[in-house]
Amino acid sequence: MTPSVALRLLGLAGKQLSRHRVRTFLTLAGVGAGMFLFAVVESLQQALARATRLGANDLTLVVYRQNRFCPATSRLPIYYLDELRRIDGVREVIPILIAVNNCGASLDIVTFRGVPPDLLPRFAPDIALVSGSYEAWESTDDGALVGEHFAARRGLKAGDAFDAAGVRVRVVGLIRSPNPQDNQVAYVHLPFLQKATRRGLGEVTQFNVRVIDSGRLDAVARAIDDRFRSEPEPTQTHPEKAFFAEGARELVAMIDFTRWIGLGAALAVFGLVANAVLLIVRGRVRENAVLQTLGYPGRAVGFLVVGEGSLLGLGGGALGVGAALAFLGWNRFLFGSEGQTMAVLPETAVLVRGMGLALVLGAMAAAWPAWQAMRRPIVESLRT
Repeated sequence: MTPSVALRLLGLAGKQLSRHRVRTFLTLAGVGAGMFLFAVVESLQQALARATRLGANDLTLVVYRQNRFCPATSRLPIYYLDELRRIDGVREVIPILIAVNNCGASLDIVTFRGVPPDLLPRFAPDIALVSGSYEAWESTDDGALVGEHFAARRGLKAGDAFDAAGVRVRVVGLIRSPNPQDNQVAYVHLPFLQKATRRGLGEVTQFNVRVIDSGRLDAVARAIDDRFRSEPEPTQTHPEKAFFAEGARELVAMIDFTRWIGLGAALAVFGLVANAVLLIVRGRVRENAVLQTLGYPGRAVGFLVVGEGSLLGLGGGALGVGAALAFLGWNRFLFGSEGQTMAVLPETAVLVRGMGLALVLGAMAAAWPAWQAMRRPIVESLRT
């Protein structure tokens, strides 16, 4: 079958679908609902992969208080900073105090990160200012550099003030970073957050350690924990993404379970298209026989049926996946647990994967009805 013939048959398949507009619309709506759910689940899986999968460019370790599960319970003395800098393989260390409005898994989490103002540009040089300036942040005690996704979710801009977790700050700048965590938090001065949360000036929640080489992450983590094993405040050190997976175990388990929901949505789409195409073929037995009488070979009739299933899958997939990505882009969902955040954002990869899956499901669902239409004797079909 030549490409031009295939295109003409697809055009005929589209005209056949348009003859029964109500049935076609209901099928597209059902497929769209299933693919909407699939796209949302796939976006959740992609966000989880970004937050937990280590890559060659991951150089950050998180040093936390051993056997602690929430930022409020992790208390490390600030003098660990000098000791950490002496460990072989460490390039830079930044002390961080975390304050959150909710330690458990939540859809509405606000995270403050208190850091020394002079260390932030050195430790995170990839952070770019969208508005405001570092000078304005350094010159104000209660100023905050807010991640652009967090600001968009809260409707904040430079000059606004907001409070959460018992801390009131004024936005002096918006930041953007390739690190998803930075786009979801508010950076404030370490001494200011220590006072606002009634912590001692000599305590922090954690240390973020930047190593020289990603291949030495595990070795440096072991060296850090060995160094402080006998101290009053022993440490537990993980790569940043492994730390997120460890701290947000409930959230990770919940998102892993959504794989079954996505599978169920895909099976529902398959069944819906298969049922619709089967009804189409049964209602058009005599018309298909007439086409074969006029010279259409059996494979052309089969391709016509598969084309209708593919168009139903592709159209419903475009409707559902497009609606899902628009929904996620508008709402900007943020999951968080124990001070770690994960944003669910629309992605082109999800659009391509969802559309491809919908097309394949539509074609596969139409395969058996197409085979029946091809194999049915012409005389028997004309008598039906």
